[in-house]
Amino acid sequence: MSRRKPLTAKQALTELSRPGPHGVRRGDLALVGLPGTLFTPRRGHGLPAVAFGHGWLQPPQRYLGLFRHLASWGVVVAAPATHRGPLASARLFADDLRTALDVVSGVRLGDGDLSVDGDKLAVGGHSAGAGAAVLAAAEDDRIRGVFTVAASETRPSAVEAARLCRMPAVHLAAEEDLIAPPVGHAEAIAQNWGGPVQLRTIADANHLGFAEGRHWSELLLHGRGEARTQTVAKALITAFLLRQLNGDKTYDALLYGDVKRAPVGYQRAGRPAARA
Repeated sequence: MSRRKPLTAKQALTELSRPGPHGVRRGDLALVGLPGTLFTPRRGHGLPAVAFGHGWLQPPQRYLGLFRHLASWGVVVAAPATHRGPLASARLFADDLRTALDVVSGVRLGDGDLSVDGDKLAVGGHSAGAGAAVLAAAEDDRIRGVFTVAASETRPSAVEAARLCRMPAVHLAAEEDLIAPPVGHAEAIAQNWGGPVQLRTIADANHLGFAEGRHWSELLLHGRGEARTQTVAKALITAFLLRQLNGDKTYDALLYGDVKRAPVGYQRAGRPAARA
């Protein structure tokens, strides 16, 4: 629990837009049987962890800046590199996200100077990977928080699965998204969410604005990576994870207040949701 004086929204945005105080290590999930990437702080015990789902046709390498950023703020990030083809299964990808959480919370990381607290787990993702993250959360009581960026509907339905998700969530939509328009995707997921939920739409952002660098899929999908969009997303995601997994209230003014380019469009306290 943080004992720092809470920051204003502007101060929090500035601070969380920069790398955190931790050195960062990069590892390979394939060493424990699941293809993918692992980012961790250099050391720490009882750390929070998040499993991240890549977007449709996107490799995890397009999100390395986000992974490194979160690890620098003390969050372990596991990103499976599975289901990258055009006919990828959202259901099976959701299973891989849950397996990634099993891995980071159940095996020794590093040289024994790293450990994850099994009560501090979250999932997140971009595009179809965001939909898979919702599917994973609907089936896993360990998950304490969910974040999505430019979430898209999946089969089975992430919109329907959202009803079963009681944990807090933050959904970031892209205003200029032609692949997963906010109204039919992120907004529908947020409206159906079974727990505390917040929806923000980032102004002038496109579907691929959250992905880094260039990739051949830009020939098929609308948009390209945008540094401004990524900066805002990193700060909001970091504030959310530190609050939900570590109980850190330092950045609440940013997390619960409006941000220029990313105002709160919808926010609601949780409601009971029965599991099927």
